[in-house]
Amino acid sequence: MIRRLSELWDASPLGFWLVVAACLYFVVMAVRLTVVDIRSHLLPNRIVFPSYAVAGVLLLAAALVAFFSDAGPAVGAVVLGVPGLGVIAGGAVLWLFYFVLRLIHPPGMGFGDVKLAGVLGLYLGYLGWGHVFAGTFAAFVLGGLWSLIILVSRHGTLGSAIPFGPFMLAGAAVSMVLLPG
Repeated sequence: MIRRLSELWDASPLGFWLVVAACLYFVVMAVRLTVVDIRSHLLPNRIVFPSYAVAGVLLLAAALVAFFSDAGPAVGAVVLGVPGLGVIAGGAVLWLFYFVLRLIHPPGMGFGDVKLAGVLGLYLGYLGWGHVFAGTFAAFVLGGLWSLIILVSRHGTLGSAIPFGPFMLAGAAVSMVLLPG
């Protein structure tokens, strides 16, 4: 994401500020959702649903501005030559993936996680499919490690429920920050 931002600054300052606004919103959303999910095992619609609109508008606008500026298709979420399609496709694919997980094993995945997955897919889809896969993988690795810690420390059992939203948000953040854009 850092490299993507520096490329955007050079090619499209407006695109840069749109992505910065989207990232700042991500941080605020992630902190709020993490606190609520840890306390109540819920990801409230009053936070998740507006996030679709905010992230979608900011990231689609950034992709369009970058595409039509000097940045060209190298910057912004361009799939099949269509600017912004990566944002939409990332959100749809990640939502669908988590929805299928929910269908397969409902007690293991809450519907709040499914709804959050679509928002995270918007962010990761802006950066590309590698980020979508890495962010999802990182979420499951982090959640699995936390589950092992809970089991080994005898603070939980195999039947214990853990809030997965914070791990989804952390996995997306790790992917956005650590992977090259």
